[in-house]
Amino acid sequence: MTSTQIESSNNKKEDKKAIKCVVWDLDNTLWHGVLLEDKQVFLQDGIFNIIKTLDSRGILQSIASKNDCALAMNKLQEFGLQEYFLYPQINWNSKAASIKEIAKLINIGIDVIAFIDDQPFELEEVNFSLPEVFCLNASGLVYLLNMPEMNPRFITEDSKIRRLMYISDIERQNVEKEFVGTPEEFLATLNMSFTISSAKEEDLQRAEELTVRTNQLNTTGYTYSYDELNHFRQSESHKLFIASLDDKYGSYGKIGLTLIECQKSVWTIKLLLMSCRVMSRGVGTIMLNHIMSLAKNNNVRLCAEFMINNRNRMMYISYKFSGFKEIEKRSELVVFENDLMRIQPPPEYVKVQIID
Repeated sequence: MTSTQIESSNNKKEDKKAIKCVVWDLDNTLWHGVLLEDKQVFLQDGIFNIIKTLDSRGILQSIASKNDCALAMNKLQEFGLQEYFLYPQINWNSKAASIKEIAKLINIGIDVIAFIDDQPFELEEVNFSLPEVFCLNASGLVYLLNMPEMNPRFITEDSKIRRLMYISDIERQNVEKEFVGTPEEFLATLNMSFTISSAKEEDLQRAEELTVRTNQLNTTGYTYSYDELNHFRQSESHKLFIASLDDKYGSYGKIGLTLIECQKSVWTIKLLLMSCRVMSRGVGTIMLNHIMSLAKNNNVRLCAEFMINNRNRMMYISYKFSGFKEIEKRSELVVFENDLMRIQPPPEYVKVQIID
């Protein structure tokens, strides 16, 4: 079998996006054998290395398997692999339904998921129901780590611990479910610290990764390379800010980025994005209000570009909520302006640090 034969079960386009999550089948995919029929199952050759390597690259992993959940989870624990899989869907539902549930729980798009299975029927079912999913036959696992979709350009400090950050999120969510009180009262228990700083050279790999990976909470969808971001970082006519968030459960990592074009009398926000993982933390407008304060202190007008798509409506609402008004529209591009008369303070439950 050649590398082209494993490309996909449905001839995906060459411009396939980088994969954020690999979803595994179990029987005759992750291991040799059928758990409910065979006396013993054995891990596929090299599978432990594949899973650990994907994890180290910041690619999340989950499971969609028609199986007995308790038996399968016990077997994964026996193999030392259980911790690598987020929100495993081990049940008798269709694989497509399980993949949709994983995407919802992780909060990522269907189009950045790869699904690996040994059964052509299962691959075809997913391909028919979810054509955006990158379907791969398990017979070609030997080529998996070399596929461009599985090789992010940079492996950042955030990507190395991405799975652990999601595990912390699960712990927070479980505590929140048991919490008695308002959402604001729960957020106050987290001891959150939101830091905004001018991007430094060591931030640029993560900054590029954010522009590539963040689709929903992204005002324009513009992507910038490391070199472009480095130019903006050093440019007197631009400001590049990066934001991070921490709480008592640990770090969310670098979760926000803003690029501002600074002309003599007007500043224009070219890009504002936030990681989807902080959507429920009430911190989405902190960066925006910081920019508004800076513009007011510098006596300049503040405009913002917004590219309309079917995934970033939350950012449109954020602009409107913060007092931005539409002044121009060219096809999908909207230009907003804020009169800087109403700048909201950060929520009381968040400590904000500004670092120049």
